[in-house]
Amino acid sequence: MTKITYGKAKITDIDDVMHIEETSFPENEVLSRASMLERLQVIPERFFVARNEEGRVVGILVGPTSDKCYLTDDMFEKTEASRPTDRFQIIVSLAVDSEYRDLGIATSLLDLMKEAAAEESRQGISLTCVENLIPYYERYGFVSKGISDSQLAGETWYNMVLPL
Repeated sequence: MTKITYGKAKITDIDDVMHIEETSFPENEVLSRASMLERLQVIPERFFVARNEEGRVVGILVGPTSDKCYLTDDMFEKTEASRPTDRFQIIVSLAVDSEYRDLGIATSLLDLMKEAAAEESRQGISLTCVENLIPYYERYGFVSKGISDSQLAGETWYNMVLPL
């Protein structure tokens, strides 16, 4: 069994983070290196990673907090520091290296984010996903809130919210 550990990302993880981002999403949906570096600097408390036995990052979960319930396209490129009064935890990227899928890593990363959001008394966790991922997030407890206003990559995105 592969031993996976969880923690916070470091600036030195950026190459691993970008490898996972670039191999997990279509090219037009990949978050930029600059935006990921900004997240590592501005919201390190909300940048979770999973590491294999060698310490290589094999899973990522990152996102800012917001007073808005739903993710907006500007959140993909620009990150603001978390505020204690923000009501929602937003997820902008959740991805696992293809060699490490089906090991429960994404669920464990979501558990970390859920615990952190609950400790800060957030009202919920929000993300957008494509239609075929709705059942995955619903199994975790997210509720579909319909089609998002997001125009990212010309896709149809769905708002998903996990009430806390």
